Amino acid sequence: MTAIPASRHEAQVWLTTILAVDDTPYHPCITFTYAGRRWTEELARWRWRHETLPASDGATRHRLVAADPATGLHLRVEITAYTAFPVVEWVGYFCNTGAADTPLIEHICTLDLHRPRQTGMVLHHMHGDSCTADSFQPFQQPITPEMDLSLSPQGGRPTNGAWPYFNIAAPAANEGLIAAIGWPGQWAARITASEHALHITGGQQTTHFILHPGEEVRTPLSVLLFYHGDAIDGQNLWRRWMLAHNLPRPGGTLPAPFTAVCMGLQQNEEGERRYIEAFVRAGVALDYWWMDAGWYPCTPDWTQVGTWEPDPERFPHGIRAVSDHAHARGMKLVLWFEPERVRPGTWLAATHPEWLLSCPEGGDLLLNLGDPAARQWLTAHIGHFIAEHGVDLYRQDHNVDPLPYWQAHDEPTRQGITEIRHVEGYLAYWDALRARFPEMLIDTCASGGRRNDLETLRRAVPLLRSDYQFPFAPWSADSPERCLVGNQGHTYGLSSWVPFYGTGLPFNEVEEAKYDYRDPYAVYSFLCPMLGLGIDPDDPRADWPQYRSMLAQWRRAAPFLLGDFFSLTSYSLAEDCWIAWQFHRSDLDEGLLQVFRRGSSLDTAAQFPLRGLSADVPYAVTDLTNGDTREIGGADLLTGLAVELPTPRSAALLVYRRV
Repeated sequence: MTAIPASRHEAQVWLTTILAVDDTPYHPCITFTYAGRRWTEELARWRWRHETLPASDGATRHRLVAADPATGLHLRVEITAYTAFPVVEWVGYFCNTGAADTPLIEHICTLDLHRPRQTGMVLHHMHGDSCTADSFQPFQQPITPEMDLSLSPQGGRPTNGAWPYFNIAAPAANEGLIAAIGWPGQWAARITASEHALHITGGQQTTHFILHPGEEVRTPLSVLLFYHGDAIDGQNLWRRWMLAHNLPRPGGTLPAPFTAVCMGLQQNEEGERRYIEAFVRAGVALDYWWMDAGWYPCTPDWTQVGTWEPDPERFPHGIRAVSDHAHARGMKLVLWFEPERVRPGTWLAATHPEWLLSCPEGGDLLLNLGDPAARQWLTAHIGHFIAEHGVDLYRQDHNVDPLPYWQAHDEPTRQGITEIRHVEGYLAYWDALRARFPEMLIDTCASGGRRNDLETLRRAVPLLRSDYQFPFAPWSADSPERCLVGNQGHTYGLSSWVPFYGTGLPFNEVEEAKYDYRDPYAVYSFLCPMLGLGIDPDDPRADWPQYRSMLAQWRRAAPFLLGDFFSLTSYSLAEDCWIAWQFHRSDLDEGLLQVFRRGSSLDTAAQFPLRGLSADVPYAVTDLTNGDTREIGGADLLTGLAVELPTPRSAALLVYRRV
């Protein structure tokens, strides 16, 4: 792993520079234009002070406060430096303490980083989710003097087609840094380079507003992680920091990997209870029973959202009848909501139109979480619903691009304000739910994985990493095999950034799909910390022993999925290659190796040098497919583990432990 003391020193040097406001000019961690003047000329006349706050939770905290004596605008920057990790983060707050509107505040960059450009520097980055095979595709781009790269998501959902996390590696110096923008809205970043310099800027894409007296707004979260080692070392340090300080901890503990099953949309009370009984009779111990969209009045279309009560015809005893049934059989309940999208004709549209935003294109409405009354109602209503109906895991979807709604309701001198208020309300809503239900996990979904910014991931886990899991779904024309290859690529890319995520292999309703729980190659393609493995209990051909066997293999492998992640091959979506990766638990000196030989590959064997192991001890390597175990020295595994797959379209799932 990385040399943490050295990289921690880099973080401390950066922090010391930022906090040196008493005797030196302001060093920008947030830059902006005020009254037409850039920060370089504007902030020199502001009054600055630095406050050191009490340390807690493995971090030290600082506050920078600046005040414009002429207009009363205050800028407060809250900075956190982590004790055990070389990580510094900050959030800014602009507040108008004056008696009149402020001049225009524009072009706010919450990340404005200058670094020397070293020869051989590489940007490691990734696509966001677009419900395609190449969602989460990683790429490496040399940082040349001509680089000028602009990035932003589509439509206001932060990981819709783009990814607000960047790894800048300097191989020649054996070091690098990771920068991230945490903003559940429309961010933008630009990376430029010259012969000797590298410049990274980012933040909310559009900021052009005045503030009224007494008004305060927040900025996106910005994060820097410094590391020594190669880019993979940096990513694993990031994963460890995510697990230690970001992944939600319901009840004070990290969520353990779990299984869940969903039997489709628009179910009914009788059907849900009957399906639960089928799994119990088959001897399948699921962790969660998953009810997705369509339990509210919406016949025949589940997208008719905006009335958040159980359909009295299909659920005459409410959702509590299902949750009680699941609880009595040792399962918890996942329940789907989509509160931000509102359809005309639903309860919200008819009762509180003043809470809703429209967009020029018409269609769906957006519940304005920036409206305090709307947010307070939602918090109270959903909180009461969760308690009354026994919901254990709150699943929130978001199937509408909010940016056009926000922009349509901004005045010319208030551009960006509607978005800021919605983001503030969204985070406050989830914080209120977590405070009321400290044992409850939240699932973030946005047409799959399109809302996985850092602020969101501090409050929720993405249990459906992408909607690209259903062959022949209306939104995908790809073949079943392309879907499997794409999901292998999703694991390869997403694992570098997000330690805990989920997906599901649905039961085969379409004969042409040609794969289901009986197909190890398919199941391994979907292996995640949360696995939804589908089976149709009504199918007389249901092979319950095979189903239990695949779940048992997942349970054996799942604990390793929260360890360090090492890619062992290049990323590819080609059908004629092998792809492989390793998860390693350094605390146990154990791990997992996944290998896929795709359908058109002519190679029958390959060798994979593992990472993170001890060279001078033996390891027991077990093939979970057949149970075969062999003992191999650590030095040999570091040199390369030989894997044979004689048959095209086959996979190996191997675990190893120190003997």
